Amino acid sequence: AFSDDMDGRAKIPGNIPNGEQALRPHLGKPLSVIPDPFGCCDSFSGHNNNKLQQFLDAYGFDYEFKSSRQAYEDSEFDEGLVVLLQKVEEVLQVILPTLREENRDGWSPFFPICPECGSVYATRVTGYHPERESLSFTCDRQGDGFGGCGAEGELSIRGGNVKVGWKVDWALRWFTYDVDYEMSGKDLIDSVKLSSRIVRVMGKQPPATMIYELFLDEEGKKISKSVGKGLSVDHWVDFAPIESLLYYILQNPQRAKRLYWDVVPKAVDDYLEALRQWPDVEEEKREDTDVWHIYAGGKDVPTYDASVNFTVVNNLISALGTDDADVL
Repeated sequence: AFSDDMDGRAKIPGNIPNGEQALRPHLGKPLSVIPDPFGCCDSFSGHNNNKLQQFLDAYGFDYEFKSSRQAYEDSEFDEGLVVLLQKVEEVLQVILPTLREENRDGWSPFFPICPECGSVYATRVTGYHPERESLSFTCDRQGDGFGGCGAEGELSIRGGNVKVGWKVDWALRWFTYDVDYEMSGKDLIDSVKLSSRIVRVMGKQPPATMIYELFLDEEGKKISKSVGKGLSVDHWVDFAPIESLLYYILQNPQRAKRLYWDVVPKAVDDYLEALRQWPDVEEEKREDTDVWHIYAGGKDVPTYDASVNFTVVNNLISALGTDDADVL
C-alpha cells in the first residue's frame, strides 16, 4: 500500500471540519507537512495514512505500507531520480507531445520543494545540472489560494528535496521497487501507457497491468477524493455488512458503479436474497454464484430466512415520521 503523501494540497475538500481555516494557509504544500485538521495526527496525510492502515488491518489484508515522503527522505528514490535527471531530455520528448501546447513551456518532471515556504506547487525548475545531481528553481508560481515566496536557488535531487509529478512518479516507483504487476482504473489507461514508456527510457520494463472499472457518485461522476464526495467503504460498513458491499461490487464487474447512500438499501436486500436462495442452489452450480466467492468457496455461508430486510426497516422508519432515537 503506497501513500502519495508528498502530493500538494490544491483544493479544500468539502468534508473537512473547519477546512477553510485549517487548510487555506497550507495550500500548495505537501500533504505530509500540512497540520491534521482533525487534530489527532502529526499531519493531514498522517491522519489519512492511519485511516488506510486501520481499514486494511480490520479486514485482514496482508500488506506493506510505504509513505512517499519517507521513501524520498530515506533516499529510496535517489537512484531513479539520478537516472531521470540524466535522461531528462528523453523524458521530455515522451511527455511534452501529450500536453496542451500552452502547458508545454517550462514543464518539468521534477517538483522542487521550496526550502523557504515549503510549497511544492509554487516552484518551477529553471535549470538541470546532472553533473552535480541538482537543479535550479524559483518559487514564483501563483495558484488559486497559494503563491510563491520568491525564493530561488539550487537543490540536490537527493534526500527528499524534490519529488516528481504523477506521470513520472509511477515510472519511478516501478523502477525503484521492480514492480511486476499494477492495477489501475480505466481513467488511467493513458497514464499507464505513458509511464510504461518512461520506465523503458529509464532502462527497465513496465509491469503487467490490469484495468478495472470506476466508482461514481450519485451524479454519475467519478468519485473525487479532492473534494470529498462519494461514499467510503468505512461509511458503508457503519450501516451494512461488508459482505453486502462485496456482493454489490461483484454484480456486473465490467460496469462502472455508483457508490452513494441510496444504493445501500437495495444492495443489502439483494445480498440477503442471495443468502436466502443459497441452500437451494445445486452443488455443482454454487461455484458460479457471488456468494460462493464472497465466502471463500462457499465456506460458512450464514443462514438467512427472515422476512425483514433493509427496505422494510426503512419503510417502518418513514412511517413513524420521527428521528427520535428512543422511539426508533
